[in-house]
Amino acid sequence: MAGIPSGLLEACVVVGVASCKLQELYQSLLQGRVQELPLLEAEVLQVHAPPFVTKETTETKGQGQRRRSFVKKKQERPGTANGEAARGVSGGGCTATEDISFPKDLDLKPLIQLCFPGGLQIASEQRDDSYHYLVLTDVNGNRTHAAVVQYYWPIQDGGQQNGLRSPSMPCRLYAPYGICVVSKYPYYNALRDCLSCLMTQLKPCWMVNFEERVKEFSAKLALVPIPPPGRLHVYRLKKDQGQVSRHSSDPLWPVKCLPERSQSGINYWLSEVFSLRPLQVWLPPREDKDRPAVDLDLHLPFLCFRPRQLLQIVTSLLTEQRVVLFSCDWSRLTLLAECLLHFIHPLEFHHTYVPVLSHQMLDYVMAPTTYLMGCHLHHFDEVAAETDDLILVNIDHGTVWSAPSNLPEVPLAARKCFITRVQGLQMNYDLELCRLGAGTDVNNQRAKRRVWQSELNTQIQNITLELIVNIFRDVHDHLNDEHRVFNNDEFLRSREPEDQMFYKKVLDTHIFHSFLKDRLNKKIDAFTRMELSTRTDAYRLRSMTESPRRPTMKEMACKHTNPESSQIRSGVGSSLPNLGEGVRTLMETLGHSSLKMQMDTGLPTPRKPIRSFKLPEFPIPLSYHHVQNYYQDMISLLGKAISAVSPDDASLLARYHYLRGLVNSVAGKSLDALEDFQYLYKTDAHIFPGELVNGLVNSLQAGERAQADRRPEIKCLISRVTRDHKRERTSPDDRGVKRFQLPKKHMHLEDFVRHVQESGIVKDLGTIHRLFEALTVECGKSGPVWQGDDSALTASSQSVFYLNLEGQQKQLDPETFRVFYTFWKDTEADAQEVTLPASALQHLEANECVFKLSSSVKTSHGVGKIAMTQRRLFLLTGGRPGYVEVTKYRDIEEVKISSSPFLLLRIPSLKIKTSLRKETFEINLKSDVDLWHLMIKEMWAGRKMADDHKDPQYMQQALTNALLMDAVFACLPSQKAIYAAAKLAHFDRMKLEVPMMVSKTTSETLKHKINPSVERTSPQAVEVLLYTPGQLGVSSDSGGDGNPKLWCALSDGKVAVFDAASWSLQQNQVQLGASRVNCMLGVDQQQVWLGSEDSVIYIVCTQSMTCNQQLTEHRGQVTGLALGERGVKYSPKLAYSCSAEGTVITWDVSTLQVRKSFRLSCDHLQSVKLYGRVLWCCAKDCIMEVSKNGTVNHKVPAPAPLLGSSPSAFSCLLLYQELQREQLWMACVDSGDLLVWDLRDPNQPYQKIHLPDCVGVTCLIKVKNQVWVGGFDRSLAKTRGKIYVVCTQWLTVEKELVSHTDCVQALCSAEDRYVLSGASHNDGKIAIWKVE
Repeated sequence: MAGIPSGLLEACVVVGVASCKLQELYQSLLQGRVQELPLLEAEVLQVHAPPFVTKETTETKGQGQRRRSFVKKKQERPGTANGEAARGVSGGGCTATEDISFPKDLDLKPLIQLCFPGGLQIASEQRDDSYHYLVLTDVNGNRTHAAVVQYYWPIQDGGQQNGLRSPSMPCRLYAPYGICVVSKYPYYNALRDCLSCLMTQLKPCWMVNFEERVKEFSAKLALVPIPPPGRLHVYRLKKDQGQVSRHSSDPLWPVKCLPERSQSGINYWLSEVFSLRPLQVWLPPREDKDRPAVDLDLHLPFLCFRPRQLLQIVTSLLTEQRVVLFSCDWSRLTLLAECLLHFIHPLEFHHTYVPVLSHQMLDYVMAPTTYLMGCHLHHFDEVAAETDDLILVNIDHGTVWSAPSNLPEVPLAARKCFITRVQGLQMNYDLELCRLGAGTDVNNQRAKRRVWQSELNTQIQNITLELIVNIFRDVHDHLNDEHRVFNNDEFLRSREPEDQMFYKKVLDTHIFHSFLKDRLNKKIDAFTRMELSTRTDAYRLRSMTESPRRPTMKEMACKHTNPESSQIRSGVGSSLPNLGEGVRTLMETLGHSSLKMQMDTGLPTPRKPIRSFKLPEFPIPLSYHHVQNYYQDMISLLGKAISAVSPDDASLLARYHYLRGLVNSVAGKSLDALEDFQYLYKTDAHIFPGELVNGLVNSLQAGERAQADRRPEIKCLISRVTRDHKRERTSPDDRGVKRFQLPKKHMHLEDFVRHVQESGIVKDLGTIHRLFEALTVECGKSGPVWQGDDSALTASSQSVFYLNLEGQQKQLDPETFRVFYTFWKDTEADAQEVTLPASALQHLEANECVFKLSSSVKTSHGVGKIAMTQRRLFLLTGGRPGYVEVTKYRDIEEVKISSSPFLLLRIPSLKIKTSLRKETFEINLKSDVDLWHLMIKEMWAGRKMADDHKDPQYMQQALTNALLMDAVFACLPSQKAIYAAAKLAHFDRMKLEVPMMVSKTTSETLKHKINPSVERTSPQAVEVLLYTPGQLGVSSDSGGDGNPKLWCALSDGKVAVFDAASWSLQQNQVQLGASRVNCMLGVDQQQVWLGSEDSVIYIVCTQSMTCNQQLTEHRGQVTGLALGERGVKYSPKLAYSCSAEGTVITWDVSTLQVRKSFRLSCDHLQSVKLYGRVLWCCAKDCIMEVSKNGTVNHKVPAPAPLLGSSPSAFSCLLLYQELQREQLWMACVDSGDLLVWDLRDPNQPYQKIHLPDCVGVTCLIKVKNQVWVGGFDRSLAKTRGKIYVVCTQWLTVEKELVSHTDCVQALCSAEDRYVLSGASHNDGKIAIWKVE
């Protein structure tokens, strides 16, 4: 049936030589006809593949018909030589048997060769069993994995009689056989352990019942389910083994010597352990869906190579070289190759991958494409002689050979960090054994080693992941999400010169292109998580502005004191010397200890919490009836385990339900499986198996479909899975990544906008439109009119004349754009080389940057260079370097252009008058005086607006405008350059044309503004705001920083998260589907609930900032959320949600189960509030008091409309309880009045509070003894957001606050100390107000 998940085993193949050929060879050797032992051709002897037991085979067997053999027909089996008949190992003749099913994607011909890569050779003496590993790739690029054991059986004279050894003649020759276990999953250690157990069962009996034993072994492995991704531990033992019998009734019996931790809120590893006697075989889970399971020793490459050599091999893979591994031990080839691929995760090697080449496949190394292959060491000279552009890796000798100029080095910063980390690894298990006694239990010793290896693997994964993050950390800064463009040249320019060769080779690879696609698709993988968690506070603050990149004073100071450290910083970025400690910049570390890094291993690796689950016994015999009983026993045990788990352990419950869903689907219980998988939405939606569930849905029979329609949860799941699958098919996200290229033809405005955004210069549409006007400006035919020294120069900064032909659209030629772009980027590059003397650095703030530096000029305080930062102007004096502050922008009183006499000439100069200096500061800027005049006035205006509106973005935008003026002035002809530059004086023009006055009340109450849409091309409306308090005593090791957070839901469906301690952007976006978020609720310190227009409630973990749980019971857009209070100490915490069509649901917060659901008759239910023992629900047409069982107690209709007006509609309500007052506050979206109803006397009419100059109210919140009201008014055809502070005692308006340029959409309180307001899309900002 389609959609059935496979178990551990994909196929089991026995390879060797047929008995009849061995007899002939043996007789020839005895008779002297053959002098030497020849190489024989291997052939398939047995094939075992699931399904081993089906209902149909059981029925036919009961009717007396012959059962199918597990040996395939020789004539029809691929990969068999010369079409001869096959013979089973246990058979004495060469007879054919009946065919069986076999995986269609598995090609037996290469598998036969790879089972004996060195050839099948008869031996004259007994040899030990040997194991090696394979990776098989089909035509679609899907990989399967295999483990092979080679063993030797004696050849007897006269053949093998029914598998019994003949005692009449001595055994002198031994024939090799191979058993290959194929799996879809890379469980190399587990497959090796399984084969080891099989060999212990086969050898004592020699060849008795060989086929039946291999078949039984294969069937058992096919019954082993694959553990779900994530953390839990599944355990299976024999009932008669040791202490297990005393705990056999407990399904949660923990693994011995693996500590069990039951802390609330943590994740658990779900691993499977099953016994094949005498060993217990362990299947580790994948850490997440995008990462393969790690079932090998990742420290093996460190035992073979030094760190620098490993970095060479990693570079070979990243630059897509042709790499060949060599070893005299076949087993090392695949294990080392797999480790190397783990080291470059999450980058994926999609090229040819054949870690083991047989001697017949040696010509594969001549392939012209990128590959990773491996072959025997004795072919080294032969392969090296064929071509000189290979990377030859000798595992046994620990050497890497490549052409001298062919392989660049890993960037210096990442290289040093990696080497330092590796030096801190403890990779010798013998040191761990020193403190332990001699073990007498092999499984106990293996378990201890497994724990040690798991922790070491985690450390190595952290180190190698940090290497990849350090190499590619800054890629995000050069990506344009809207146009899916990567600025290749600019990224290269930002790299250190000695690192550029490495990046030039990497950037052109398919591996890097796939990596870019994942970044643009916002994939949350290991790279993203580490990159986000290791960002410094300075980086987060810088990401909140759109100002161009420049080195800060802190970075300059580091460069001044330690030049080498600046190179480390630029390469590693915000990588941390100790990822387990609190987030801090590398500069802070260097301040403590120059460039010394601790010998640590990156992230701390505490013992992983493990839960145990004992699987039932393998069925005996392996018949359909017994297998079904086995599945039923497993389902029952999983049910007991689920009932024994606390509802707070959602992650643990998710793994149990996932595993039970797998078992139900294999057992043919599709509806029960769908019910289990549906529960994953409430526990951990991240591991939801979409493809498997879609396959189950498509395989439902008519009767099952009818039953599903009668079960609401399954019906909803089927509808959702079908919808999602259809959307994925119709709109697959396979868009590529473009490289930025300069335009080659004339551009209209829309083309210009796209090219500027792709270039990364600026994203804001308004700024780009003004830039287009500046670059396409045309002077009037009469030219400028100069009226004198000062007046003419002043006019040049205030008046712009250009010709716009009637009916023609402006176009910009590509050459002008090229010159402009080149100057902009050259200016950025020159700024990186600016160095300031120590005397200047001590006067500047740590995050200040020099954005423009003039040529040497004469000033009233001596000769030097004028430097412009985002805060001030200062003079770097010539000769002996010194610092003279000119002024801070906020202290400027006047800026004007004048002229100073010089011999018989008058030199244009700039005079700056400040409030802190009596005399005027004069600068002889000569021909640049107009430009500096424009730039300083723009910075002055931006500073004033930023101070008035408490919005630092105004200053950042003014800085961008000033730098754009500089670039426009440089790239246009001199006769019109200043006119064009003046088009960008946005804030200076606003100050002159429409002064934006801020009232005293607003200025005193407003504290700060932040912009959640800073990285978007246009502002997004702030739909919902939520403040969550901090947690004392929370460390970074526990997954959070303990600071309070501000959650901001935007109109594009994304949620931005700010650190409320510094108002820095902590998480740029949390994507929750494709629909807008309507409401948010902080349920506890670990969860935030978000109601969406797509009818889903998303539950976000506040520590990991991921959404792994969803509530899908609503059928309309979720519009309101409310949290109940516990009436009794141990009573469950409840939450309430409502949707637009009138449904109200009561939730048990701990179990996420529906306690009660009812539907109200109303027009668009908008919110729900809990007040005592009743609910108050606000709809457009009424407000209702509802009991918790759904009975409507009171209903307040919307106010009657005035004559000739449209009906009023409620927008929000507020329940106010203080001392002797119990009030219901109501507001309408189309009215400037508040309605207050006394709940103690409902018969009295409500009171009305008039809000001046207000045409509508959108939100209400209670803060102390005040009610804050968010609304809007309209003046001059423009909407303006307003906030009113109403006294609840006197019902009067105390304050009227105006700061938003669009309607106030959301309000929230921060611990009654601050109020935060968010505005609609024309403003899109968040204002922070002080509460008095």
